[in-house]
Amino acid sequence: MNFNAKHSDHAEPVGSASEDKIASLFQPDVLLTEQYIDNFRRKTPLEPERALLLAVLDDAVRSFQDNLLSQNKKKQLLFEEAREWLFSNDSGWVFSFVSICGLLGLDPDYIRRGLKRWQERALYAAKKKQRVAGPAHQRLVA
Repeated sequence: MNFNAKHSDHAEPVGSASEDKIASLFQPDVLLTEQYIDNFRRKTPLEPERALLLAVLDDAVRSFQDNLLSQNKKKQLLFEEAREWLFSNDSGWVFSFVSICGLLGLDPDYIRRGLKRWQERALYAAKKKQRVAGPAHQRLVA
């Protein structure tokens, strides 16, 4: 279609209808606050599948962090399972860490580096706290 042509066999006659169409392009859109919020609410909830993937990832990170220093055998097992899952490169199943990160658009190595740094700081803080507390003070009794 030639937009520069002044006359065309298929051109619409210039009249009030075409002027209204052109004028409507330059009218501001009026959007009420309620309309904006309704539109925003529709887009906010994640699709159920994405919500599930995020929940699996969140559970693993929480298990890793919450159970790092635990003396409880069951909690230590939860930590080990989370650590193995988070640091595995297996991508052969949909619920592997690498697959979930791919589906969510996350970089697994970035998350792993953050978890390692967090772990190092948590272990350092625990050792420091243990040194400050020192052995239990015993009173000498004469």
